[in-house]
Parts: sequence; structure tokens; C-alpha cells
Amino acid sequence: MAQTSTANPTIGEEDRLRADFYNFLGLILAAPPDQILLNQVAGLSGDESDLGQAIGSMARVARVTKPAAAEREFNALFIGLGRGELLPYASYYLTGFLNEKPLAQLRQDMAARGITRAQNVYEPEDNIASLMEMMAGMIVGRFGKPATLDDQKTFWARHIGPWAGHFFTDLEGAENSVLYASVGSAGRVFMEIEREAFRMTAA
Repeated sequence: MAQTSTANPTIGEEDRLRADFYNFLGLILAAPPDQILLNQVAGLSGDESDLGQAIGSMARVARVTKPAAAEREFNALFIGLGRGELLPYASYYLTGFLNEKPLAQLRQDMAARGITRAQNVYEPEDNIASLMEMMAGMIVGRFGKPATLDDQKTFWARHIGPWAGHFFTDLEGAENSVLYASVGSAGRVFMEIEREAFRMTAA
């Protein structure tokens, strides 16, 4: 996604950590991780929380994963011969087809927020990696002013909440998932945390 401004330094620590994790998910789901990213993941440490345990598992797998193996896994999951094992698009998960109404609705919301697709990106904007990146950018103000919690909740509820948890569960259990099974676990738990946090703000 194109960036229109730098991150706002007044963002709270909790929101910055949320944005960092959204950014991480966007990065590792956009392309196979190189050795630098694998090393960064391997260096992560978790705690006793569900998310902490998922992160710890991800770190352990990353320590024994080589870039070539990660690339083969990524290609089998998301590219394949004709198509990968998974189709990580909102339109597909919500309608069974690509380039459907969820994509049109997302493009409208992107335009309203000043978010544009980067020139070198050709995938539909409703892919999971782009949506993770968009959430991160909204939280820290990469596309203008940082989004309010209500605006974050609205965007999440429209474009991420209805399907991302299902996608991460599928990724967790996919036949070709090894490294990405742990990414799926971490993503699934993180989506559950976000859902509960947004629900509590409504209460």
C-alpha cells in the first residue's frame, strides 16, 4: 500500500505493538521470508499467554527453516500450479469467488481513507497481507491521521473480522504448512484478541 505520511510519535505503546504485529503478518504473508526475516522471527520470545505461546512456537520453527524451504512452502500454499492450496482473499472467503462485492466495498473504504495500492502490487487489494498492512497503517497514521478506535473497529469489522480468523485456521491446518502453520496459529489468536478488544470497546 502507498504511504502518505510517517507514523505518529504520539501513538500509545499498546497500539504500536498491535501495529507491529499487523505489519509482521502482512510482511510474512506477502512474500516468502528471507534469511533476515527468519532470523528476526527466530529471535522472538513469547510468554504464557495464548499469543505468547504461538509466537514462541513460530520462533522455534523459524530457527530450523531455510529460505529455500520457506519459499517452497509459500509457493505451495499461495501460488501453486494454477492456484495454491489457499486463496487468501476476502472475496473468496466471503462469496466463493474472486473480485466480488467485498473487494469493491474495500476499494471504496480505501479511497475514503486515502489508501492507494502501490504501483508494483498487482494482486487484488482484499488479500490478507494487504489488509494486515492497512490495519497497521491506520493504527499509526501512515495514511494520514491515526484512525480512531471506532474507525479501526469499523474497518476491521467490514473487511477483516468476517473471514481472517477462518483463513488463519485454514493456514494452521493446511497440508503444506510448516512454518506457516505457526504463522496461522499466531494470526488466529491475534484475531481473537482483536475481536474481543473491539467487543469490549462497544460495551
